[in-house]
Amino acid sequence: MGPDLRGTMRAFATGVCVASTYRDTPDGRRHDAVTVNSLGSISLDPPLVSLSFRQGSAFLDDLLATGRWAVSILPASARETARRLAGPRETRAPHVADLPAHPGDRTGALVLAGAGWLECALRDRFDLGDHTLVVGDVLATGPDGRPPTLVFLHGRYHAVDDPGSIGVDFSTPGQWGEVG
Repeated sequence: MGPDLRGTMRAFATGVCVASTYRDTPDGRRHDAVTVNSLGSISLDPPLVSLSFRQGSAFLDDLLATGRWAVSILPASARETARRLAGPRETRAPHVADLPAHPGDRTGALVLAGAGWLECALRDRFDLGDHTLVVGDVLATGPDGRPPTLVFLHGRYHAVDDPGSIGVDFSTPGQWGEVG
C-alpha cells in the first residue's frame, strides 16, 4: 500500500473556488461550473494560474474544447454553493442557472460574486496520473472586496476571517527565500 496522500492532504488548508466554462451547442451556450480547491498561482509575469481536473470529466472536456474559463474565489457565505457544485455534472446542472453570476467580459465563462475572480485562456495542459493540470493565461481579474474567505480543511468548509492575522510584504527581494 502506498502513501496515504489523501489523508495527509486533509491537513493542508486550501481555498475553495468555482471554476466555470461552457460549450456552444446547436441549442445555445451550455454553462457548467464545478467546485475546485486546486487553484495555483504559477507566475506573475506573465500572469499564469493552474487548475487540476480528473481526466475524462465532462467539465474538463468542455474547458479543453473552448479554451476559456473563469475561476471565482468563494466567500465564507458560499458554503452551500460549494456543496451543490461539488458533484457530477448531472447534480450540478440544475444549480448553474441559479448562480449569482454573469458571463465574463473576456471569456464568456460565468464569474460569480465572491472574494475575487480570474478569467483565463488555456495556455497548456499536462496529463499527470489520473488528473489533467491546465495552465491558463490570466486575461482579467477582480477582487470583490475582502469578505471572509471559504477554505477546505480536514474534510470540511471553514471561514477565514482573522482580524489578528499578520500581513506579509512580499515586495522586498530576499524575503521568504526570494532572490533579488
